[in-house]
Amino acid sequence: MIQRVLFAAAIMCFAMLNADAAERPNVLFIAVDDLRPQLNCYGKSFMHSPNIDQLAERGVLFERAYCMVPTCGASRASLMSGIRPAPSRFVNYLAWAEKDVPGKTTLNTHFKNNGYTTISLGKVFHHAADNVQGWTEQPWRPKNSDYQRPKLQKQAIAAHLKKYPQRKDIRSMPYESADAPDENYRDCQSALKAVEYLEQFAEQPESPFFLAVGFYKPHLPFTAPKKYWDLYDYSQIDIPDNYHAPEGAPAGAVHTSGELRAYATIPPKGPVERETARHLIHGYYACVSFTDAQIGRVVDAVDRLGLADNTIIVLWGDHGWQLGEHGMWNKHSCFETSMHAPLLVVAPNEDSVKPGTRVSALTEFIDIYPSLCDLTGLSAPNHLEGQSFVSLMRDPASPWKPYAIGRFKTGDTIRSDQFRFSEYTAKNGNVTGQMLYDHDVDSDENKNVVSATEHAATVKALMKDLRDRKGK
Repeated sequence: MIQRVLFAAAIMCFAMLNADAAERPNVLFIAVDDLRPQLNCYGKSFMHSPNIDQLAERGVLFERAYCMVPTCGASRASLMSGIRPAPSRFVNYLAWAEKDVPGKTTLNTHFKNNGYTTISLGKVFHHAADNVQGWTEQPWRPKNSDYQRPKLQKQAIAAHLKKYPQRKDIRSMPYESADAPDENYRDCQSALKAVEYLEQFAEQPESPFFLAVGFYKPHLPFTAPKKYWDLYDYSQIDIPDNYHAPEGAPAGAVHTSGELRAYATIPPKGPVERETARHLIHGYYACVSFTDAQIGRVVDAVDRLGLADNTIIVLWGDHGWQLGEHGMWNKHSCFETSMHAPLLVVAPNEDSVKPGTRVSALTEFIDIYPSLCDLTGLSAPNHLEGQSFVSLMRDPASPWKPYAIGRFKTGDTIRSDQFRFSEYTAKNGNVTGQMLYDHDVDSDENKNVVSATEHAATVKALMKDLRDRKGK
């Protein structure tokens, strides 16, 4: 008798959960690998990013959003768990959410536990096997290579090894333009797969969906169809003005671009020569526009299928990226170029949010988890360390925290409204270096002013805020 009562109660709870969930909005969760704010809607008017720009027009653009760790695995694990990084947690691209913070409910798991159908396509977590139990189905990823000209790539590798015979395990070229259709590339395949799922959800709307779609580009190598390269005039592309290390930067602040140096045509050390640098920048632009087109495929399906009025769309780049600034490529630094990343949110269920809103407040990626809970009416887990930014979506002038904090390897960094302060420490806790950049006069962070007498009080205050609030 008792077992029957318990079983009936369980069935009733499950039915109530599903009934409650059915009223909640869907979530389209778009992650873009290595996407810095290199977009028209972020003021780069020469960029061709019409689909992301359209999302900015119909939703909220966060002008100053910051990742927690500027490397793929760690950034994603921190965001998806809602927990700050620390010297022993979310350290590098190999980070796993379920290994670094075992027992903590990740974002996708929380939605699944509350009646959502949760789907992962492409690169969402860095490791496809991370937190598999949080998805309704096994995560799906395309498996083909994006290189379209294998003969050219073999020739490039052979020439590189001849020039640098000491190199081993060299990859193909870091960029490629090919007269090939979008469908030959992984991100297009992810977009088409997402459209298939959206069509299924539209036909069978029994439960809300949390559809996560992770795009690989503009991550290296910069491989994209020629038509996207043709959107940009190579003669107008040049290296940045600060193609050199910042004045007074401490040891360890500027890295040697190790990720890029694994590719053919890139020297094992020293600066990347100007023409190669220009091709790299051109390739990055092309990949941004290619990815923008794939995002357009997915969002167009949301609109076409009548899902737009009840679907929250979140788009984020997992961290920033250096395009030669400070002589660096890739991410992996405590500079603004590594930490700053795009974040856009479309919330049609929020009548008090005006389309085209821009938020200049400093937001952190650990704020995304509690914000999505807020937007969908879910209770937020107790372990979350960020805070919901929905109040900023409704009123960008709302009171808000005065900082964004992140870290990479031995460096911890804090961004205030005017300054970025970073501190590097050895394993024994001794401080090995510090940086301070005044964004009112030096937005490109070219001169470290940490020792300037007029900034002594600022350094002291930011140092205390950073040490008090960074992850332990």
